[in-house]
Amino acid sequence: MKLRIVHQTVYRYDRPVRNLVQSLRLTPSVCEGQRTHDWGIDVTGGIRGPGFRDGAGDWIEGWTVRGPTEEVAVTVTGRVETRDTAGVLRGHRELIHPLAYLRDTGATRADAALKDLAASVADAADSLDLAHRLSAAVSEAIAYVPGQTGFHTTAAEALAQGSGVCQDHAHALIAVARRRDLPARYVSGYLRATTEETAHEAAHAWAEIHVDRLGWIGFDPANRCCPDERYVRLGSGLDASDAAPIRGIAAGQGAETLDVAVNVEEVERFQSQSQGQTQS
Repeated sequence: MKLRIVHQTVYRYDRPVRNLVQSLRLTPSVCEGQRTHDWGIDVTGGIRGPGFRDGAGDWIEGWTVRGPTEEVAVTVTGRVETRDTAGVLRGHRELIHPLAYLRDTGATRADAALKDLAASVADAADSLDLAHRLSAAVSEAIAYVPGQTGFHTTAAEALAQGSGVCQDHAHALIAVARRRDLPARYVSGYLRATTEETAHEAAHAWAEIHVDRLGWIGFDPANRCCPDERYVRLGSGLDASDAAPIRGIAAGQGAETLDVAVNVEEVERFQSQSQGQTQS
């Protein structure tokens, strides 16, 4: 599948801010199943700083905006060619040992209800089967309902409410997988919806679980599937905050508001060859 992505995040401040520093994890992963044909990142008034690939294999680059400014827009445009790998993450170079992803965070810490949900899933023949069963259990326990949770909602809170969005599904799956001694992590990216029944947001999130012999495999409880050619992977972390595509800090006391617009569309063919390949 050939996808064109436009992603704009606009920050507005009620008072001018200075010396805004941002860390951007907004470049598609280098792995089998997706090939970046061109990719551009622009920050209004921004100065691009150094970039590096972290231990998780994600490309991170720094930007600064000296200001003063009351508005900053981060705009991403690019084209990615994808194919279905049945959710298996192959060809992705990283240094962090999978066991590091057994560590809980505030967003993924299991309360009594999450522990009960993890325990309710029957033992399986292997870790892959268990991972599928855990993902299905989360899909049943948490309905996809936009607007009822926020960025700081925890897995425990989403389960208690019985509804949430893709972030909540990912956090809950991570929590129950870790309770069953399966390393699990949060993944940020994009999703192209191909049917009206697909529950999604174009800026999407899912979980990866590390299973024996296969390595990292993606699971999307919000859509009851493993990532396929509709998905574009950006980066990963212990939870949504750790994997956030944009992190930043600014000097000033202005209150911040945020607007995000994402469009992922399928195109028949790319009219030009790659001009800005992802850094390796």
